[in-house]
Amino acid sequence: MAATTIETVKSALRAQQIETPSWAYGNSGTRFKVFAQEGIPRNAYEKVDDAALVHKLTGVAPSVALHIPWDKVDDYADLAAHAKNAGIRLGAINPNVFQDDDYRLGSVCNPDPAVRRKALAHLLECVDIMDATGSSILSLWFADGINYPGQDSLRARQDRLAEALSAAYDRLGADQRMLVEYKFFEPAFYATDIPDWGTSYAHCVTLGERAQVLVDTGHHAPGTNIEFIVAFLLRQGKLGGFHFNSRFYADDDLMVGAADPFQLFRIMLEIVQAGALEESANIAFMLDQCHNLEPKVPAMVRSIMNVQEATAKALLVDADALAAAQREGDVLGANAVVMDAYNNDVRPLLAEVREDLGIDPDPIAAYRRSGHAERVREERRGGQAAGWGA
Repeated sequence: MAATTIETVKSALRAQQIETPSWAYGNSGTRFKVFAQEGIPRNAYEKVDDAALVHKLTGVAPSVALHIPWDKVDDYADLAAHAKNAGIRLGAINPNVFQDDDYRLGSVCNPDPAVRRKALAHLLECVDIMDATGSSILSLWFADGINYPGQDSLRARQDRLAEALSAAYDRLGADQRMLVEYKFFEPAFYATDIPDWGTSYAHCVTLGERAQVLVDTGHHAPGTNIEFIVAFLLRQGKLGGFHFNSRFYADDDLMVGAADPFQLFRIMLEIVQAGALEESANIAFMLDQCHNLEPKVPAMVRSIMNVQEATAKALLVDADALAAAQREGDVLGANAVVMDAYNNDVRPLLAEVREDLGIDPDPIAAYRRSGHAERVREERRGGQAAGWGA
C-alpha cells in the first residue's frame, strides 16, 4: 500500500473517538455474584478520574457516559468542569428505569399510569442533566416486557412506549438526539417491548431525524448478521451509534472482540465503506461493559485497543480491488481482498499512531508502570465503592 494511503489510514485512526461507560469502573458482575475489587471509585468524580486515565493511555477516549441515578451528583455543571479539568468531557446520559420495585411490570410500558409517569419524569430529568453537562445524546434502554402470554396487551404496550418516547423526544434541544437500544430477551422472556432493530427503527422513523437506533453488539441471537443491520441502518440514516461489547451465548458485558474479533472487523468494514468514520457521520462509538473478574481500567484500555485493531484492518481493505472483484462476480477474489486485510498484523501501525499522538505505543505496559492500581487502593479506602450487589 502506498505511503500516502498509509498516512490516510493513520490519520483516520488518530481521529477516532471511543466513549467509555462510567459503570464499567465500578464493581459489577452477574446476577449470582459481584466480586468486589480494591481501589474502585466511590462516586462519579472518581469514575471520571479513571476514565480520564484511560484517555491518557489510549488517546482516543475523550468522553465518559453517565448512568443516572448511579452517577447522581448535586451539581452536574461542577462534574462537567471536573471532567474538563481532567482532560475529558461528559458524554451520553443513560436513564435507569429498570431497578426500582415499581418497574416490576415495566417502566414506560407499565399498565399502571402512575408508574409510567414516574418513568417519563426520569427520562425528562435526564434531558435536564444533558443540558447541565453539555451532553448531546440521550441513550435509552428499556427492560420492559412480559413473561407470559396474556400478561398484558402487546399492542397497548407499544402505544405506551410510543407516547413516552414522543414526550422525551419533544423535550430534546436542537443539538441533542435520542438513541434507542434494543435487546431480544431478558429480563422479559416471552415478549420484550423493543426486542430487535426493526422495532427500534420503526419508532425512530416515527419520532423524527434526531431519533436513531443504538446497536449493542451483545444484544443479538447467535448467528445474527450484525453487519447487515449496520449496513441497512447506515443506508437509511438511522444508525446512531454502538454499545460495543461481546457475548458468547446471550447478553453482553465481555470485552468487545473477545468472542468474535472477526465479527467486529466486519462491522467496522461496513462503517469504513460507508464513510461513517468521518465526524460528519455522527456515529457514536461507545463501550458498554461491566467487568466482573478483570481489573477495570486495563480492561477498558484493552477494549479500546480491540476496536482500534478492527478499525485499522477495515481501513486497510483495498477498496478498489474489492469493488472490481464484486463487479466481475469474482466470489473468491472479493473474499480474498477482505481476508487479506483482516490477516494484517496492525499492532505496529497502531504503535506508530500512538507515538504520533504523543502517548506510549503500549498502553497496557504504560498502565502497569503508572502505579494507578496501587495508588487508588490506598487513596480510596473507606466509603462505599460504586457498583451493585448480587
